[in-house]
This record gives sequence, C-alpha cells and structure tokens, in this order.
Amino acid sequence: MSDTEVADRGAESAPRSAKAFWPSALRMVALMAPRKIALTWVFVLLVVCVVLTVYAPKVLGDAVDVIYNGVLSVWNNEPGAGIDFTELGRLIGLVLGMYLVAGVFNWAQGYILNKIVVAVIVELRTDVERKVHRLPLSFYDSRQTGDLLSRTTNDVDNVQQALQQALSQFAYSAMMIIGVTVMMFRVSWQLAIVALLALPLTAIVVGIVGTRAQKQYGAQWAGTGKVNGHVEESFTGHDLVVAYGRQDEMSVTYDERNDELYEASAKAQFLSGMMMPLMQFLNYLSYVVIAVFGGLRVANGQMTLGAATAFIQYSREFNQPLGELAGMMTMVQSGVASAERVFELLDAEEQDPDPESTVEPATGVRRGRVEFRDVAFSYSPETPLIENLDLEVEPGQTIAIVGPTGAGKTTMVNLIMRFYEVTSGAILVDGVDTRTMGRAELRSRTGMVLQDAVLFDGTILENIRYGRLDATDDEVKAAAKAAYVDRFVHALPEGYDTVIDQDGGSVSAGERQLITIARAFLAEPEILILDEATSSVDTRTEVLVQKAMNAIRARRTSFVIAHRLSTIRDADRILVMVDGSIVEQGSHDELLEADGAYAELYRSQFAAGGAV
Repeated sequence: MSDTEVADRGAESAPRSAKAFWPSALRMVALMAPRKIALTWVFVLLVVCVVLTVYAPKVLGDAVDVIYNGVLSVWNNEPGAGIDFTELGRLIGLVLGMYLVAGVFNWAQGYILNKIVVAVIVELRTDVERKVHRLPLSFYDSRQTGDLLSRTTNDVDNVQQALQQALSQFAYSAMMIIGVTVMMFRVSWQLAIVALLALPLTAIVVGIVGTRAQKQYGAQWAGTGKVNGHVEESFTGHDLVVAYGRQDEMSVTYDERNDELYEASAKAQFLSGMMMPLMQFLNYLSYVVIAVFGGLRVANGQMTLGAATAFIQYSREFNQPLGELAGMMTMVQSGVASAERVFELLDAEEQDPDPESTVEPATGVRRGRVEFRDVAFSYSPETPLIENLDLEVEPGQTIAIVGPTGAGKTTMVNLIMRFYEVTSGAILVDGVDTRTMGRAELRSRTGMVLQDAVLFDGTILENIRYGRLDATDDEVKAAAKAAYVDRFVHALPEGYDTVIDQDGGSVSAGERQLITIARAFLAEPEILILDEATSSVDTRTEVLVQKAMNAIRARRTSFVIAHRLSTIRDADRILVMVDGSIVEQGSHDELLEADGAYAELYRSQFAAGGAV
C-alpha cells in the first residue's frame, strides 16, 4: 500500500460527527474541574450579577408607578398631588447602581474565567504534545499527517474558543432564565405561563436543527483535516509533483476535498444560521402576546402599569438569553466536534509501557552484540511478515541487508529499536532481551540515519548536537570532520553557525545526509543503523560517507540497508531477505560464488547500468 493510500485511509477513518455529544461536552467542561476555587468565584460573581440584573426591572417598575401615581393624583386633584421626585430619584439611582455593580461583577467573572480557560488549553496542548511522543509508530503509519496536525492545532483552538465564549455565556444565560422566571411569577403568574409557552417550541428548534448542524460540524472538521493533509503532501512533495507534471491531478484532488469541506461547512452554517431567526420569531411572537395580555390586565385594574412595564422588560430579558443559548449552540456544536477529535487522539492506544524493573547489560558487556532468536512479526495477524528469524551479530560487525521491496528489511531494524514489538521470539542486545530494557536506554545505545535527511530549524552546529545535547563544540566539530561535513561547512558564509530551515534548503541533499550521519556519530552509539542512508548522495559524497563508515566500523555494530550493492561490498556479512526470511547470507564474494538470489540481484544491477 502506498503512502498516499495509507494517508487517504487514515483521513477516511476520521470522525464525521461527535459520536457521543453529551459525554464529549461534559468531558470538555471537566477539563476545568481542577480549578474549583477559581470556578467558585466565577459562580459567586455570576450569581450576584444575575440577582442585581433581574431585580433591577422590578425597581424600575416601582419608579414607573411613582410617576404614574403622581400624574394620576394631579388629575384627581388629590391633596399633596404630584410626583414624589425624592422617591423617584432614589429608585432611579438604585437601578443605575445595580446595573453598574452587575456590569463590574460580570467583567470580573469573565476575566477570571478567561484566565482559567487559557490555563486549561495550555495544559491540553501539553497533554497532546506528550501524547504524540507516547504513541507507537503504527499510529502514524495509518494516519494522514495533515489530519493529525489539524487535531493538534485547529481543533484545540476551536475548543478554546468554545470554552472562552460559550461557557461563560451559557452559565450567565441559564442563570438569567432562572432568575427572570422567578421574578415573572412574582409579578404575574398568569403572564409568566404565557411567556413559558415558548420553551417547548425552543426545545424543538434546538433538538431538530441543532442535531443536524452537529453532524455537519463533525464533517467540517474532518474535511479540514483532509484538506490540510493534501496541502502538506503538496508542499513536501512539490518537486516530485512538478517533475512528473502532476499539478493538474493534485489540483483536482484538492478541489474534490475542498468541495467536500465546502459542502459540509455550508450545511453546518446554514443549519446553525436557521436557529437565530427561528428563535427571534418565537421571541417576537411571545412579546406580542405578552404585550396584549398585559395591556388588558392593566386596563382591567388587575395589575399596575409599573408591574406591566417590569413584566414586559422581563419577557425581553427572558427571550434574550434563550436566543443567546440557541446562537451558542453553533459554537458549542463545533467545539464539541473538535473536542471529540482531540479526545480520540488522547485516548489512542499507547505503546506498551516499559517494565517496572528494567534490565541493563553489565557495564563491561556494553559492546553491541545483537541476536535474533526465532523472531516472528506481522503488522496484522492475517499477513505474517517475518517468521523464524535467527541471527547473531558480533560487536563491530557490519551487516548489510538487501532484498526486494516489502521483504522486511526496514521492519527488521525497527524491531531492534522497539518501534514495533516482536510477535514471538526475542531480540537480545548484549545478552539482554530488549523487551526487558527501557526504551530510552535501548535507543541511547543506537544511532539511526534514515533515507530522508531530517533537519530542524537552527544552525548546522545545533543540528549535529541534536545527537548528544551535552556535547561540546569541539566534540560536535570532531563528529563533523569524521562525517566529512567539515569540508563543505567552511565554504558557507556563517560556517557552523549557518542557519538552515527544516528542509535544509541552505545545503544540498548529500550535504543534508552527511549532517544527519554526523549527528549519529556524535551520539556515540554501540549500534548504528543506516536505512538507505546513501541513496540521496552523489558518487563523490558516497565515497566520503564510506570512508567515514570505515573509520568507525571497528567499534560499532552496523546494520546497513541498501539497494546499491556498491555500498556494501566490504560488509562483514550480507543478508538477503525475501518475504521476511533470510534466504542467503555471507560475504560479497561468497554470495556471488553461490550464484543465488544475491548474484541475480548483482547481475541485474550491472546489466541495468547501475553502480555496482
């Protein structure tokens, strides 16, 4: 299966919607649970804010009654007729003060809540970062890089936005609904019942439209991951795309995935956009009914004008948070869909933990002897790859591994590094089963150079020092000289301080590979693994690499995977692998004399004009 097919399969398996909305929503909110004290302050401030806000219309209604009763007394020529401006001033001042204090408390709770959310998101990002390093290699092999990047960036950002904006507003709106409902029943229970008739209709709107919108938001974020994955492939493989003239095909694929994202986004926005107009219509309908019934009750003398004024204000304050809750469903649905994608990453099965009591080779035995004992391995139970593999490699030997694609060459060295665990049998390093060793300990004894030269943002000196962070500048430069990096570094303007980007654009492909080899040398491993390490270097650079390898071979056990047989002629032993088994082994001359699979491979390269 090609890398693209694996990527597509990973993208297609991405979740299309929140499979369990409420568990994911509650888990998202539960991220804030450890900060109970700060959340308690937020709750207290919200309660005070809501109490002041919902009681203010009642006081304002009393002020209206003061004005109305004063005017009515003038009309009736009552003694002491007129408006009591002292009482009116006190009530207006009280209302303004209540709104002012409520505003300050509302700002304070928002400030505290935002600090809580920011801290929670920092912890969430940290958890995601640590999780990424605990996942097995098989997790990355079956998923698209762009989708994983989308989960760790876009989805986490969306969770933050949902928590910051929706949570505070949700709590405030819910409390307002409760508080306003209590006050409406205090003013007029008959009108309160009329106002509450809008609730079932609101629930129907949220239930029907909101559920459909939630599914589309899940598809939207999954589609975002697929688009990001395709863009990432386009950038990393740009040279290959241009070389094969596949720009149009890449554009067509992008358009298809972008169209899928557009359709999901458009449907999500359309459905969520329907909620606010529907809620506003219900609000206006409720407002009209209350105004008519309230006017009739005032005309009949069943309630005062001030009470009616207060109730109309309450009806607006009741409908407003309902509309806000409906509007927030858009953000909540999107946030929960993203949260579920992040939680799926956090819940992914990790690599098996190291044993509680690890075993390390005795100090005097740390030499780099590797032994395979009846090793079997398969990526899936239905398709065995390596079976009954036995091999003994003495310290300092160079073992070359050749064979057709899919023979198990890279898998074999991945098993040594414990990137994958053997299905049965055992791999021993200096007499100790690698499964009883800590992964960090095992890998600290092993250096690896891959076909793709991976460099990080920084200087050449820093990229080489990545192999051993406590190395001095002199040690780094000594490793660079051993790998013949020193020869081309002096031609660069800044020398070892030359800054290179992640793709190593400042140096050639061969020079990038030499830097990675110097990095492995600096680590001073007992076991050295080179997986097609010379495939991207020119003939002259290959000679330099071979000289460097010869210089350190005496004290390192080396596994070299190579297709170009010219690079492994002087290996101590050459293993020929076919379908996960070693079908031949011996020196270059011995294998040619045996006239088997290796000789056939050798002649095919020679006949094809390959470097042999």
